[in-house]
Formats: sequence, C-alpha cells, structure tokens
Amino acid sequence: MVYTIIVHMQAKPDCVEKLKDKLIEASQVYRKDKETIDWHVMQDPKDETKFGIVERYEQESSQKYRKSNSYWKTFDPYVIPLLAKPMDLSRFEEM
Repeated sequence: MVYTIIVHMQAKPDCVEKLKDKLIEASQVYRKDKETIDWHVMQDPKDETKFGIVERYEQESSQKYRKSNSYWKTFDPYVIPLLAKPMDLSRFEEM
C-alpha cells in the first residue's frame, strides 16, 4: 500500500517567491526521509499564488520519519505566515 498526502496552498501575492523557494527546499530534504517514495511540489501555471504538494510514503506510519526530521519543526512556522488561507490537506491510500 502507498499512503499519499495531497496539500493545496495559496501564497499571499507578495510571498510567492518565498513560498516557492521553501517548498523546493523542503522537497529536497523530505525526499531523503526513510520510507518516503517521493515528495513533489507544483505551482499552478495560471495562478502563481497556488501550490500543490504530493507526498508519497510506503505506508501511513512512514510519516513518523518526516515528523522526526529536525527540518519539520521549521517548516510550518515559516510557511503559515506566507499563506493567504489555511492549507487544504487530504490523505489517501493508493489503489
């Protein structure tokens, strides 16, 4: 089973580049976590303020490695003030 998290977020217009840079940095860190299959970041081609993250893990419990990564403690405090509205997060088991 592959466990997937999909996150949608929208940056404040003056924070687009800061959020983009942080998401790219985060993807390079989190891809290396044990049991992480991949950690993709995307930007909407029609609205540069909109971003998506697709996190793929071997199983639901694999998230513990990301959450225990010291980088995790810095991510939300940096990202949340850059957002125009709260993150929209969905969790799935791939079929």
